[in-house]
Amino acid sequence: MLSRVYCASTIGVDARLIEVEVNRSGGGMPKYFLVGLPDRAVSESSDRIDAALKNSGAEFPDGRITVNLAPADLPKEGSAFDLPIAVTLLNVSGQIKTDKLEDTLILGELALDGKLRAVKGVLPMAVQARDKGLKNMVVPSENGPEAAVVEGIDVYSFEHLTEVMEWLRDEDSHERLDVDVKEMFRQNGEGKVLDFSDVRGQENVKRAIEVAAAGGHNVIMVGPPGSGKTMIARRLPDILPPLTLDEALETTKIHSVSGLLPGGKALVTDRPFRSPHHTVSDVALVGGGSIPMPGEISMAHNGVLFLDELPEFKRSALEVMRQPLEDGSVSISRARMSVSYPSRIMLVASMNPSPTGDWYDPADPGGASPSQMQRYLSKISGPMLDRIDLHIEVQKVSYDELSSKSKGESSATIRQRVVEARDLQTQRFEGIEGVYCNAQMNTKMSRKICTLDETSAQMLKKAITSLGLSARAYDRILKVSRTIADLEDSEEIRSNHIAEAIQYRSLDREGWLG
Repeated sequence: MLSRVYCASTIGVDARLIEVEVNRSGGGMPKYFLVGLPDRAVSESSDRIDAALKNSGAEFPDGRITVNLAPADLPKEGSAFDLPIAVTLLNVSGQIKTDKLEDTLILGELALDGKLRAVKGVLPMAVQARDKGLKNMVVPSENGPEAAVVEGIDVYSFEHLTEVMEWLRDEDSHERLDVDVKEMFRQNGEGKVLDFSDVRGQENVKRAIEVAAAGGHNVIMVGPPGSGKTMIARRLPDILPPLTLDEALETTKIHSVSGLLPGGKALVTDRPFRSPHHTVSDVALVGGGSIPMPGEISMAHNGVLFLDELPEFKRSALEVMRQPLEDGSVSISRARMSVSYPSRIMLVASMNPSPTGDWYDPADPGGASPSQMQRYLSKISGPMLDRIDLHIEVQKVSYDELSSKSKGESSATIRQRVVEARDLQTQRFEGIEGVYCNAQMNTKMSRKICTLDETSAQMLKKAITSLGLSARAYDRILKVSRTIADLEDSEEIRSNHIAEAIQYRSLDREGWLG
């Protein structure tokens, strides 16, 4: 006898349907064969399935059993194949009779007592199942909300193998799972405790961060310890525009295939904020492995990647980020496969101006010298700095500012201005694929959209000549000035917009150290 059911496997942030075929033949010694390039976790499934079936009141069929995972040339990994193999074994041995297997996707890991455990990558698998015309999807309870986000397929979530067997015999024994996506977005932001009103002083820094958020620009903050760099960076996601449904689905897919989506959570509705330690490896930062998995830069997709103490990161790790920052995606090639993960992020970096942590002070003989500062800053390559739009000098906060009882603007107030500026950019880039904010404009678009009057052009020419800026820095000044104009709801880029944008190229200025 032959039985077949659908499962799925992820490749990057997408999925591919896998047919689980089980053939049972009588005669000879009982044997069990599993073929189709299974990894160790899949190969060990027979022991889990045997125990789960017996503890659920069923039996592992005898005879010669062959399980094939098709297509046979695609590597299979993970424990999601436990439940579909168990169901086909029950069907091929006559312990259940059902005609629902032909249009049902089944996923789940089995515990020895028959309970179902959550698996990775359920969201992209649900999308693939719907696109292939399947009607039903069976998943563990923890994965249920994640799968139910996808419209066009009926999702059934279960706690135990016995419940799955009962549903296969009688469809009315269990109701399909529905989730309210709108309610998830309404709850977004509830309980947050970080707010820009907590930041004392640093008005120039907060203004620069607002500009960065409004245009999606990369930013680096340079200042001594305790000046508020990390405090400000951690509040940045709260002033970014809310995730759209498409962005939430993209982000959730990445978290799902990485196994980082909390159990029972359907969608990532907050913009991600990732802050890897400076000891992070190249692979952990951009992704990789024998079966390529997303790295920190992809986990921060549609959100913020914060690199604290930037010069302490390995130079090789920073250099491999250059292409993803430029293209908005990471391509990882291996002998057996090549995958691409999205990495459209805001890079926020912070660093001290010197090894001692402070600025050069002629009156302090024990402080850092200009040459020490220059050596410290030179750990960051010029091409890497070129890809950062805003360079911000952060000074220590004075006692009067720290002790002041007056609060600054709240995150909600700043966010409203950012959202209005982003709305203008949404209208500007309507119909252009892959461009949603000013920072994502290519060179041709920036030259066409960011037109300057004579006064602004002369000001920019003087800055480019005196500072010796690169062509990439020139484009970034244009983009930032366009964002500053958007914050003022100005159709034209004026000289004051250009002047402020030039001011945010601190690391390009000669003598900025002193």
